[in-house]
Amino acid sequence: MFVIDKENNKIDKIQARTFHELGFRERDHLQEWIAKNPSCLGDEEFLIIQKEFDGFNDTNERLDLLALDKTGSLVIIENKLDDTGKDVNWQALKYVSYCSTLSTQQIIDIFQQYLDKQGKGKNAKEELVDFFDGKPLEELSLNEHDQRMILVAGQFRKEVTSTAMWMLNHGISVQCFKATPYQYGDELLLDIEQIIPVKEAEEYLIKMADKTKEAQSVKEANKGIDELRRRYWTALLDKFNTVSKQFQNVNPSTDHWLSGGSGVSGIPFSFVATKNYASVEININKGDRETNKAIYDRLEAQKEEIEKDFGAELVWQRLEEKKSCRIASRLENVNVQDYDDWDKIIDFHCKAMPKFYKALHDRLLAAVKGL
Repeated sequence: MFVIDKENNKIDKIQARTFHELGFRERDHLQEWIAKNPSCLGDEEFLIIQKEFDGFNDTNERLDLLALDKTGSLVIIENKLDDTGKDVNWQALKYVSYCSTLSTQQIIDIFQQYLDKQGKGKNAKEELVDFFDGKPLEELSLNEHDQRMILVAGQFRKEVTSTAMWMLNHGISVQCFKATPYQYGDELLLDIEQIIPVKEAEEYLIKMADKTKEAQSVKEANKGIDELRRRYWTALLDKFNTVSKQFQNVNPSTDHWLSGGSGVSGIPFSFVATKNYASVEININKGDRETNKAIYDRLEAQKEEIEKDFGAELVWQRLEEKKSCRIASRLENVNVQDYDDWDKIIDFHCKAMPKFYKALHDRLLAAVKGL
């Protein structure tokens, strides 16, 4: 790795170091860095739910980090510093087997224990719903699919990489990330690179075989809910299209939300209907955290005028620890799976969305244009 010296039109080499040379330790440093910023492990979003997890029967072993991915699968993350050793695969496989029996409620309890240790007063159920983009807790499928392994180390021995490739070829999900610290003067840098599977082949080696199986499993499990949602959105659109053209080109879906364009990519106007509430909302997610927060802040600065135009208070969620932000109007204590609530939810959606759109649309365009 080199740094570019523009002034002198040259490049200077950045020195690769070892964690040991720099005085870093596995548990105190590398593990903490990943826990605080799991996005260092590629483009996926992970939710860390426990550190140093030792909740296994008849063993004193503990895994480094336990996480969830967006499919609800458990992810076992094992960290080593400058060398993996020979047995890290076996160690991770043991932890996978231990975690394979964890139920949804056990996972919630494990996550709540982790949050309690942090002392921030957060609620595990609320954090899970937020991580899964508002999907009701009752509909989440946690640990129903095969578990995953992620190995992080400064160097990987041949017996480790060979075993990892064998696992991939036999449908066992494993990723290896090489972590290399660098020093340039007084500055310390860290590069974390996925080496197995190579990024270009990842979709084929890991995901393609599981995708069909997982999609079929989820489809069968949620078939009744999917059909119910499609029927609700059909009924809503039939009514809403008589009062507004905003969703006239939108088709019913099987999701718990239904979105229509706003004129701004990544920020649709959405209907939401769950087992606990209904809402109209915008989810500000243009991919870049700073851009999302800037747009939200510009809108929140006009909160008084927006709520006056809407005719009621709105829910403002900057979501400090997330990339996205949300503004919504909610109807609580309704259940889209209860047909007796449909008239109430449809009435709310049909009345709230036009006012919500009118209060926010032009201001949203101006907020984005002003960046």
